[in-house]
Amino acid sequence: MLSKYLECYRQDLDACIAFWLQHSLDREYGGYFTALDRDGTVYDTKKYMWLQGREVWMFSRLYNEWERKQEYLDAATLGLHFMRRYGRDEQGRIYFSLTRDGKPFFYQRKPYAAVFYMLGLLEYFKATGDESCLQESVDLFWRIREWINNPSLMGRPVMAGQPPMSGLADVMVLASMAIELTQVQDDPRYRDVMREAIAGVRRHYDPERRILVENVPLTPMDIHEWPETRMFIPGHSIEVAWFLLHILENLPDIPADEQAAAQQLALVVIEGSLEYGWDKEFGGLYYYMDLGGFPSLKLEADMKLWWPHTETLYALVLAYSLTRQDRWLSWLERVHQYSYAHFADPEYGEWFGYCDRRGNLTHTCKGGNYKGCFHVPRFLLMTIQRLQQLQNG
Repeated sequence: MLSKYLECYRQDLDACIAFWLQHSLDREYGGYFTALDRDGTVYDTKKYMWLQGREVWMFSRLYNEWERKQEYLDAATLGLHFMRRYGRDEQGRIYFSLTRDGKPFFYQRKPYAAVFYMLGLLEYFKATGDESCLQESVDLFWRIREWINNPSLMGRPVMAGQPPMSGLADVMVLASMAIELTQVQDDPRYRDVMREAIAGVRRHYDPERRILVENVPLTPMDIHEWPETRMFIPGHSIEVAWFLLHILENLPDIPADEQAAAQQLALVVIEGSLEYGWDKEFGGLYYYMDLGGFPSLKLEADMKLWWPHTETLYALVLAYSLTRQDRWLSWLERVHQYSYAHFADPEYGEWFGYCDRRGNLTHTCKGGNYKGCFHVPRFLLMTIQRLQQLQNG
């Protein structure tokens, strides 16, 4: 049964890579176009920094782990040189977007563009051995950690009415960077960050629903009257769960009982998030949900987006590889069928990103200011690797 997925994902990865290689590379100014219509037509020439970093990471990872093709390394180099030349301001912060030729366009007072700039640098170091990329990525990691702990450093002052909060996205990005860094540097501080991430996941866990909520107060208080604390994003919950499983693979020295408990938590979250977040009437995962049953402030809440489904497909294969339990295969078939019926585009390659609740396509684009060369090829590559491990016993 798994062989059909393996063949499908191999073909899809080839088509996806070809799409981005053909349409995304800006050979005149450097960097990547990400706002691409269905056939690859560019409809916005601005360069979005978090997508530049993601694409550098993706082509570097393909070179490192899929096939050592010079074309992949050249594509990564094109983006790396552009983002290093233009992507940071005088204070070392990362812009959100630039003009095509690298002039600053917009600065978002959040750390996430920096996260993918950092990951792109680190993966490129793995491909080339460029020590300057390693050093810049390490330095930026610690700055990002400071920015998350003290948002005022990014120009986001803490207001008097804002209680100390933990955001699930911050837990996830710190873990993602620490996982990658610990593979190239033996620094015990990275393992400490991963242990903190395990504690962070537990802090966001809702045992009644078996899900991870997006925002929780760091001090005891009841603020359920705020929509932010009732927010559930099924795709994020599942993505963080598989990150937790990756953390455990990179922390072999934790006690066996703690390892087993954390693995069980991740598996419970994957299943609970699917059961709670799956649209029983029309299929697919909701984008946002209000846990109180109130109308979501997010007008796109009941839409179906590509990335929650890519994260889920990988999480299900990973869960099956760890447990060999058939319940994961049942969900895998359901999510696979939905995803390939609504998002995949066999004619031009890559996936569409946005459907309404009923599964009707709302946008023909393959990329934009939030969708780029990342979620689809990353899921395909990592899932293929896990399936091959299963196939090889």
